[in-house]
Amino acid sequence: MSGALASLKILDFSTLLPGPYATMMLADMGADVLRVESPTRPDLVKMLPPMDAGISTSHAYLNRGKRSLALDLKQPQAIDVIKRLIADYDVLVEQFRPGVMARLGLDYDTLRELNPRLIYCSITGYGQTGPFRERAGHDINYLATAGVSSYTGRVDGGPALMGVQVADVAGGSFHGVMAILAAVIERQNSGVGQAIDISMTDASFAMNAMSGAAWLAGGKEAGLETTVLNGGSFYDYYQTRDGRYMSVGSLEPQFMAQICDVLGCPEFAHQGLSPDPGVQKAIKQRFKSAFLERDFDYWCQAFAGQDACVEPVLSLSEASEHPQLKDRGMVIEVERSTGQPQQQAACPIRFSRSSSSAAFTGVGLGVDGDQVLADAGYNPEQIAQLKNEKVTL
Repeated sequence: MSGALASLKILDFSTLLPGPYATMMLADMGADVLRVESPTRPDLVKMLPPMDAGISTSHAYLNRGKRSLALDLKQPQAIDVIKRLIADYDVLVEQFRPGVMARLGLDYDTLRELNPRLIYCSITGYGQTGPFRERAGHDINYLATAGVSSYTGRVDGGPALMGVQVADVAGGSFHGVMAILAAVIERQNSGVGQAIDISMTDASFAMNAMSGAAWLAGGKEAGLETTVLNGGSFYDYYQTRDGRYMSVGSLEPQFMAQICDVLGCPEFAHQGLSPDPGVQKAIKQRFKSAFLERDFDYWCQAFAGQDACVEPVLSLSEASEHPQLKDRGMVIEVERSTGQPQQQAACPIRFSRSSSSAAFTGVGLGVDGDQVLADAGYNPEQIAQLKNEKVTL
C-alpha cells in the first residue's frame, strides 16, 4: 500500500515544534518532505537532550521520513536554489515571523509567479496581521492570550502548565495539516494554490469550545474550578494512598452509579449532574477520602472490570506498555542511519487502504543536499562552489 499523500511534495522551512510536527504527519501519510535547514542558525529542538549519535531524539522524531537540505538563506545563491526547486513542489511550510520570507524574496506573491499551484502555509504565534503579528511568543503565551489559561488550573495554585504543547501541536500543527489538505482539495477544482495563515493564538481561542461558547453566547465567564470539566465538579483527578492518581470522568448516571458502588457511597449515585455547588463539593470530598484509603494498584484492579469512566493516571513508560496502545501499534521501531532501531510514537491515523508509515528517523543536517541539488540541475562543480561559499554543507 502507498501513503494517502504520496503525490504531494512539500518544502519545509519550519523550525521548533509546530511546523516540523505538521510536516512529520504529512510525511507519515506518504508526502515527500524536504526540510530546508539553516547550517548556522540554532534550532532548539536539535539541541534538546537526550542525544543519539549526535542527533537529538526529538529531532530524530520530528524529522522522520524527511530529507534534509542545508541552506544559508541569507545568501542570494540559496534563494536561487529555492526558486529553482519551487516549481517541482506542491506545498511550502514556513514558521518565521511575518515579513521574514518577504525580506528573503521567498514570500507567497513572489513564489506563486514561479508556481501558480503552490500552497503556501505560514504558521505563527499571532498570525500575519494584527498588532501582535511580530511579537515573540511560546505555547504558554498563546494559551494565556487566548483565554485558555484563565480557567485551566486550581484556585489555590493559579493557571496550570500543560505537559503537552497544546497551542503548538493542536493549534499550529493540526490546524496547519487540515488547512493544507483543504487547500489541496480546493486546488483540484481551481487549478491554483493559495496562501494559508495559521495563528496558534487564533486556533487556541477557537478551541475554547465549551467555555468560549458559554461566554460569547451567554455572557458566562469561566474561572478556575468553576465548570463541570475544569474542577468545579467531581470530574477530576484523585490521589491514592501511595501518592498516585486516578482520573474520574463518571458524568453520566450509569457511570456515576458504578463508581459510587465501588467507592461505597450509593447516596451520591443520582446526584452526579447536580448543578448545586454544595452537592458537587460533597461528592468530591467523599471521592477524595475514599481514594486515599487504598493504594493505586488496588484501585486499578477495582475499576478494571467496571465501565465507569475511571482510569489510572499512567506515566509515559506505563502508557507505552498499555494493552490498548500496544494493540493499536502506537509504539514502533524506526530505522536510524546506523541501521539500528529507535522507538517512537506511531502515526495515529489509520486508513483502510492507504498506509501510514515511518520510513526512517530524522537525518543529520543537509545529508541529502548533494542529491537534491543534482536533481535540480546543478552539476558537481556548481555544488562544490556552493559548498565553498558556505551556501550549503
